[in-house]
Amino acid sequence: GAVGAAGTAGVGAVLSTAVLKNTIEALVKSGAVLTANGVVAGEAADAGIKLPNRAARRRGVMVSATGTEDMLMISVSCAAILENLDRLNAEKADLIPADGVLLAPTAVEFTEGESVFDVLKRVCRENKIHMEFSETPVYQSAYIEGIGNLYEFDCGEGSGWMYRVNGEFPNYGCSRYTLADSDTVEWVYTCDFGADVGGRVGA
Repeated sequence: GAVGAAGTAGVGAVLSTAVLKNTIEALVKSGAVLTANGVVAGEAADAGIKLPNRAARRRGVMVSATGTEDMLMISVSCAAILENLDRLNAEKADLIPADGVLLAPTAVEFTEGESVFDVLKRVCRENKIHMEFSETPVYQSAYIEGIGNLYEFDCGEGSGWMYRVNGEFPNYGCSRYTLADSDTVEWVYTCDFGADVGGRVGA
């Protein structure tokens, strides 16, 4: 994909790139912004794409960042439904992508103090993905009812949306999980109270 660098006024930008196994590495001087089209960021790994942390970005390894922003990877998948199509509400069959992926792993910037819920809401809006939630102010908690028009109970009594961060399923709501730089957030649809996606209901 295309890679471009731009410096701020009075600051030049020097860019050198090497593309190895879908990894884009770049060295950009202070004041420059690097953007990349295609597969974003970081380092391919068996568990997915690993986003370079802030220290690495300050050394120049960046994607769509100035080097000081907090960034994370986020994805949304309903792949578990593909193994449970017999339970799926027939009216929802046309909503399921062939690979079950509603949002491929995407690198996004976020502000310190934002929650998993804050970022999901923004990413869904920016990518025109339907999302519906309910809030319980007394508990300062948000519950994700549906993503991509797929709701709780659409694929059996034990179905609904869950989230995990860095491979772990938190035992509290997504609006209470404060993000950290380089987190990996995955939203997954379960058809069996979390057992089919390696966790338990808690989102």
